[in-house]
Amino acid sequence: MTISNNDNQASGAVPALAFYGKMLTFSRLQFSTNDLGVIDTELAKTLSNKSSNIPILIDSEVEQDLSALVELLWSWGLQPIGIVTGTLDEQARAQRLAIFPADGKRIERILPSKKVPTQVSSSSENKSADSDSSNDVAINETASNATDTASENATETTISTVTAETLVSAEHITSLIYDQMLRSGQSLNHVGGDLILTNSVNSGAEAITDNSLHIYGRAQGRLVAGATGDKDARIFCQVFNPSLVSVAGTYCLRDNLPEHVIDKSVQVRFIEGEGLVFTVMDDA
Repeated sequence: MTISNNDNQASGAVPALAFYGKMLTFSRLQFSTNDLGVIDTELAKTLSNKSSNIPILIDSEVEQDLSALVELLWSWGLQPIGIVTGTLDEQARAQRLAIFPADGKRIERILPSKKVPTQVSSSSENKSADSDSSNDVAINETASNATDTASENATETTISTVTAETLVSAEHITSLIYDQMLRSGQSLNHVGGDLILTNSVNSGAEAITDNSLHIYGRAQGRLVAGATGDKDARIFCQVFNPSLVSVAGTYCLRDNLPEHVIDKSVQVRFIEGEGLVFTVMDDA
């Protein structure tokens, strides 16, 4: 990972690649049969045309001819991007498809051997969101099942490396403490441990981790915990006022947050059957 900032834009070459976080919307297609004829018939009933271009994950309870299934899905305008881990793992590796963890599973943590540098990528984004408000404490809006999503135009600009530390491989990543303010247009994406921010997250910024997220300043922008499906992940904020909050793929927009939690010290967690649950943490 690297740190990228606008301050060094004119200093030299642009890195060849950079990791950054972005909320993605895709659907999960579950299969209880490997009969392609039956699957084709069901797709015909479900889809109105063959140009939906919906990114999907394959979640199969039975062994499949994965190559044939992928071809069938593409013929219906669906775009398989990977599978949920299970019986199809070996075939997925052979076909270079992504393998996603099952619900509630987090990426295995391995003890680090050195301090981990961080990445902040700059972006400019335009968003539109639903305006319906809700005072419910438990809110359940799942990204993979959403039919209407916020429109988004994003231009990512990676500048130059400003850290002198040697990059470490993924197996050495652990929880990360980040002391600087996360400014508008910056994205901090951490995999393999909790992400702890001792400063604020400004509006227009985003903080993303596969485990729990801790923010000891004012928390605005987009806050994402359990990004790979960890339902035990939580978000802890000193001053809570985000534009979007998400745990384990279930998200809530600013307009739908319970009013009594705004600008309070808040814990956000996911509870099966209830969705996101917001708890005001007393000072006492």
